[in-house]
Amino acid sequence: MAYPPRLGHLATRPVVVAKLTPTYARAHRIDEEEAAQRLSSALQGRLLPSLLEEAWLAMRGKSKRLDDEGLLEKVATTLRDRPMRPGRVAEASPAWSAFLVLADLEAGTASEAARRVMESPEGRQRAQEGLAEVGRFLAAELTRGR
Repeated sequence: MAYPPRLGHLATRPVVVAKLTPTYARAHRIDEEEAAQRLSSALQGRLLPSLLEEAWLAMRGKSKRLDDEGLLEKVATTLRDRPMRPGRVAEASPAWSAFLVLADLEAGTASEAARRVMESPEGRQRAQEGLAEVGRFLAAELTRGR
């Protein structure tokens, strides 16, 4: 695991789902309750640790004056009062789209054609770019505030 265990205790699956639901719902043109259910299902497996790893890399790369413990305290402070606060809606991009397809694959709602595309070398590269992009978004959401 490339991120501290405490990050996983702070940024639990429900917290991450809350941060990503508005963007997922808008992209799929579905209500937020259904979006949250799909995301929760998608993040039950390997996608959540991969996303937290990317978020941690983004946090560490962005903050030069805080050490690891300081970053974790910033996340804890941000999440203290309203951990389930919905995230902002992210701008659509190719990387976000790749992540959304990845989430749909994990949730079991993507087509077989989408699966084949994402299993190609270019698809795997796009998936990694999507994880990195959404990791940066999640890092910003987890550290904004006080």
